Amino acid sequence: MAGHHAVRDLSTTVLGMPTAMPVLISPTGVQAVHPDAEVAVARAAAGHNVIMGLSSFASRTVEEVVAANPNTAFQLYWSGDRDTIVQRMERARTAGCKALILTLDWSFSHGRDWGSPTIPDRIGLRTMLRMAPDVLPHPRWLWRFVRAGRLPDLTTPNMRQPGGGVPTFFGAYGEWMQTPPPSWADIGWLAKEWGGPFLLKGVGRVDDARRAVDAGVTALSVSNHGGNNLDTTPATIRLLPPIAEAVGDQIEVLLDGGIRRGGDVAKALALGAHAVLIGRAHLWGLAANGQAGVANVLDIMRGGLDSAVLGLGHASAGELGPDDLVIPDGFTRTAGAAAR
Repeated sequence: MAGHHAVRDLSTTVLGMPTAMPVLISPTGVQAVHPDAEVAVARAAAGHNVIMGLSSFASRTVEEVVAANPNTAFQLYWSGDRDTIVQRMERARTAGCKALILTLDWSFSHGRDWGSPTIPDRIGLRTMLRMAPDVLPHPRWLWRFVRAGRLPDLTTPNMRQPGGGVPTFFGAYGEWMQTPPPSWADIGWLAKEWGGPFLLKGVGRVDDARRAVDAGVTALSVSNHGGNNLDTTPATIRLLPPIAEAVGDQIEVLLDGGIRRGGDVAKALALGAHAVLIGRAHLWGLAANGQAGVANVLDIMRGGLDSAVLGLGHASAGELGPDDLVIPDGFTRTAGAAAR
């Protein structure tokens, strides 16, 4: 340990916002696994000086979440017409969101070989009776909702259109499914309309990364939506290095997918990521123990990353590089043309 640094700097800036470590909360929809849902996540993230990503499919409003964590990035799906998209974007701007995320890595998946969890459209008596065998073995989880005096909320208030009601998750999902996918011109239009930090989530090809730069985005995330759309896709960390090499000197390159501990964060940074996003990990913490559970997950992430930086003899997370890893031959995968 001679010569190692007693204090390490894990902080950075992502999407124009300072963060205590290069780990962001990934926007995930309908976090109604706890009565406080996304607000609990936002509070935990704020307590750790971490950026909150809020899904447009969230179960709590953007106004509530920004009040809990001012460093919030609002995520959109390309859903509805341009006027509808602008209305949702302007609501996020008015609420105080500091960045915009457009998700493109969720495809029109109708079924999966490995199955999907049952998500009811609403919680009614029939649904409660049907799901009772799964819920009753978890009395502490159930008691949280009883004490809060509310049922899990499966609506999506940020998808509400002016003068309309709050859609359910599947109502919002239906609108999205009926909307044709955006063109690169559409992405350029949205980036210009927003006029600030803009993250394109869901890039896995070098040529698409270059198109994203040309469209005017300020950041992209190498992502396959947790691998839950197209089976047998490469892990995002294998796709990361060629994309970071191609565009990392022009925009911020992030990664999400498979991040479960601080050592995973260190590997992503060493392979070219500016930061990572976590989805499943913080949801597990939320379901287990609300805000405290999410805080525990962030503590685990920070502790593991700090240990890696210390053990590798660096003073900051930004010093991590490929020389810190043993990379197997053939590990990296390049999708899309490597050259223009």
